Amino acid sequence: MVHFYQALTAAAAAFACFGEVASVPLEERLRSLTPKAKNVLKRATPVAPYFVLYSDAYVSTEPTASDISGFNVFALSFLEAYGAADQAQEWAALTASQRSSILSEYNAAGISLIVSLFGSTETPTSSGYDPIGTANTMAAWVIQYGLQGDFAAFNGGTGSAEQWLGNFTTQLRTQLPQGQYILTHAPVAPWFTPNRWGGGGYLWVDSMVGSMIDWYNVQYYNQGTTEYTTCDGLLYTSSSTWPESALFQIANSGVSLDKLVIGKPATSAQASNGYMDPTLLASCVSEAYGAGWDAGVMVWEYPDAASSWIATVRGNTWPVSSTPTSTSTTTTATSTATSTATTSTSTSTSTPVTGTCAGIAAWTTGVAYTGGAEVTYGGDLWTAKWWTENDTPGGSAGVWTNDGACTSTATAAAKIRALTAPIVTPAPAL
Repeated sequence: MVHFYQALTAAAAAFACFGEVASVPLEERLRSLTPKAKNVLKRATPVAPYFVLYSDAYVSTEPTASDISGFNVFALSFLEAYGAADQAQEWAALTASQRSSILSEYNAAGISLIVSLFGSTETPTSSGYDPIGTANTMAAWVIQYGLQGDFAAFNGGTGSAEQWLGNFTTQLRTQLPQGQYILTHAPVAPWFTPNRWGGGGYLWVDSMVGSMIDWYNVQYYNQGTTEYTTCDGLLYTSSSTWPESALFQIANSGVSLDKLVIGKPATSAQASNGYMDPTLLASCVSEAYGAGWDAGVMVWEYPDAASSWIATVRGNTWPVSSTPTSTSTTTTATSTATSTATTSTSTSTSTPVTGTCAGIAAWTTGVAYTGGAEVTYGGDLWTAKWWTENDTPGGSAGVWTNDGACTSTATAAAKIRALTAPIVTPAPAL
């Protein structure tokens, strides 16, 4: 499947404007933007880790931001060649006002809304779909409705599936430019096994169009009862059935580690096999993070996975704050999410710090921070995931990555891991 998220063209205009006035500090230019332009920038510059939640089971409308707190990407399934189905169809049936309200709520909570293409019910390559025409049609739908694989063909070993995906991805990027739209793929893990597929599998796809793909939601399920069910099998050493397809083995084959998102089913009923208890998965996530990985986790599907599931899986690696620390909030009628109100007086509630945080300024209200900016707050070091202003570190917006206590010797290493990359996705096929 492939997913897209729209960041309005005002973002590009804003960036162009920034490039023209080199003498003005970036933070000052950001502060002068309109609220609409600020929201565009927030949506246009997502960075890892990615916590992706698919939705295909019937629900009458999208969940509230608080229902899926802890996720930063929500994927509607599916958009197919003939048109929208399931949750994508439900989205298209909403009024423009309803869609705008949901998007505003998600944007305020730092959640990107994307749409998943194809799924397991369509086989675009073997069905003879034209990759260029199909890409144009689907891109038009994404643009119209304001958002962000073919499995059987790989087994033929002819290379037709890989070539189709390459052409399809390239054409999508001509219609949905990088930086304005998210583009991800969701291959099953065995497709990365080297020397297995006649056309080179996903190693070929990555080598040809990987630079256009923001990340891979790798499906570590539906591949055998014992496949990818232990931390070792998931992370380091896959079985002889699907060799070299564990997380770090795929990276050793040349795929960027920070683009490999671990995909798992929410319950044993959500897939034929490959399920891992969330607590066990959390331990694997922690172990992988300690070894230098920080791409994130994908799960199939809502509502079996929601805020409590991702809080467990993120665990102590990326803890989800349950209590916003802001002292001044506003709440919209359609959202349970809160955001810090802008104040005329800049204040800081950070405590003095020493050690690895020395020289890093305390977080302050009324200051615009860009993605990657570092601050201290509550005795910890924090890194901004994207542009932000008046979003308290540890608050419900999820803007800030907690890099640990300022006195911790692990802070420097955690900070390096936290400062990473960009994001559309082929959807999981079940």
